[in-house]
Amino acid sequence: MTTQRTSGRRKQALAAAAVVAALLTTAACGGGGDDDGGGGSKNGAAGYDAANNKVAQASEAKKGGTLKFASTQDADSWDTTRGYYGFMWNFSRYYSRQLVTNKTEPGAAGAEATPDLATGLAKVSDDGKTYTYTLRDGVTWEDGKPITSKDVKYGIERVWAQDVLSGGPTYLKEVLDPKGEYKGPYKDKSKDKLGLKAIETPDDKTIVFHLPKANSDFEEMLALTSASPVRQDKDTKSKYGLHPFSSGPYKFESYNPGKDLTLVRNTEWKQSSDPVRKAYPDKITIKFFSNANDMDARLIAGDYDIDLAQTGLSPQGRTTALKEHKANLDNPVSGYIRYAVFPQNVKPFDNIHCRKAVLYGADHVSLQTARGGPVAGGDIGTNMLPPAVPGSEGQKYDPYEMAGANKNGNVEKAKEELKACGKPNGFKTTIAVRNNKPVEVATAESLQASLKKVNIDVEIDQYDGSQYASVIGSPTNVAKKGYGIIIMGWGPDFPSVQGYGLPLWHSDYILDSANNNFAMIDDPKIDGLFADYLTAKDDAGKKKIATEINHKVMEGAYYLPFVFEKFLNWRSSDIANVYTTDAYSGMYDFVNIGLKNPKK
Repeated sequence: MTTQRTSGRRKQALAAAAVVAALLTTAACGGGGDDDGGGGSKNGAAGYDAANNKVAQASEAKKGGTLKFASTQDADSWDTTRGYYGFMWNFSRYYSRQLVTNKTEPGAAGAEATPDLATGLAKVSDDGKTYTYTLRDGVTWEDGKPITSKDVKYGIERVWAQDVLSGGPTYLKEVLDPKGEYKGPYKDKSKDKLGLKAIETPDDKTIVFHLPKANSDFEEMLALTSASPVRQDKDTKSKYGLHPFSSGPYKFESYNPGKDLTLVRNTEWKQSSDPVRKAYPDKITIKFFSNANDMDARLIAGDYDIDLAQTGLSPQGRTTALKEHKANLDNPVSGYIRYAVFPQNVKPFDNIHCRKAVLYGADHVSLQTARGGPVAGGDIGTNMLPPAVPGSEGQKYDPYEMAGANKNGNVEKAKEELKACGKPNGFKTTIAVRNNKPVEVATAESLQASLKKVNIDVEIDQYDGSQYASVIGSPTNVAKKGYGIIIMGWGPDFPSVQGYGLPLWHSDYILDSANNNFAMIDDPKIDGLFADYLTAKDDAGKKKIATEINHKVMEGAYYLPFVFEKFLNWRSSDIANVYTTDAYSGMYDFVNIGLKNPKK
């Protein structure tokens, strides 16, 4: 998942998304008076960490009212095929459904698949290569027409149209059509534009997937937003993200990019056809802010209920919240790792020793502080596999002693690596950071300061954060700009090494546009381990391979991990049935949040 996703599982691309302002250190987690404990407070808040991997105030959610989101970041796209930010995947379940989705349960259980449009989980046959689903009765579009198996197939086929709809996850394309034989619905020569042979629709209620090779994560891929149905006569192609056609309980009323978005009830949706969504609010709104401090002040004042991007309060906001409103806060471990990555198509980072010079030259405590410290930033990152992904060893795997002997940097080792890479006097490079992510700028400044001690001269270039797919997602542009270091983050699209690392580390995922393999890793050993993973039959075998992949990535020194991220997230005193979920990397699960006082 991208950093907002991402994402964003859940990418972050993706998916991928800090909405913090200013840097400095986090406030100590203390104080709070009446709002301090887990038992609630005088203002009706549930209590500190009351919604962290558990449901807060489940019975108090009522029908009606307006649920108000605030954000400093618009989605990369609201098109179900193109979105890769984690908050987009989470929010899109209001207006889109899939054959299967994630359970509406807190913590790890939330990452498990549950039937949505389908009557049940897949009937799997042919030694894991055939998946069959039957659609429920009564599932309809926002105009009342039935959702058919052909609509699901067409929606999935759009993933192949990367020349028009770039940006989203492409797992389904890679798994169902590894040779790239299908050209997508817009170039489809068949009359009904449903020519993808890997998916059959024998009738309007049945859909059958034929995988060339078994993939034990396939059903998780079908739970992604990119597997949503799209109706052909409502497909506006590249403009679809401005007004997606709803298959869920809410539909678009208005959308002004970068300003606001309003969803209202889809009156054709039937609760009897949807076992997942409770659809408590009458209306759901998003207000986009240009300043994180302004947004946090409005959240704390009660003008808005929840932060859309779910990446924590700004330093100013969290200082106030910890002192005065601690019972409105949760401090979940995110599925994200925040990191710097070194594109090998930018010299001198084609040389492993130059990459290692940065790893040893960095001050990891300073980087953690820039990210927000132990509470709002997270634990010092030591490798590239998030703690929640099977096969992770957490901080126990620390090959460069980033949380140990070298936590404040090791000038001597860095200079040794500079000699080894033929740059004994250092070198110059540029760090790319998003201009709407002050915490990334802070991290870049921390890295800049520590690298100066080893004669690596770093310039910081702030680019438009909403354009990341074309700016840093274009290897050609990265080389042209000389971006030797890119600051980014990633969370799992689904909880496996495939769902996290495939877009980052596999050579097949080096793309001309919307690329996320920023390091340009083309390693047959890593590719081979992924191939072994897909055919592994037991969980223990899969975990072992995941660990090996992570080791290979770290041995290549392609990344400098900053933190295994934690967030300090705000929920208003008026929202109920709220909990964090591993499905969206520690975010609150948006889909069934309700209001306690809808007439307020």
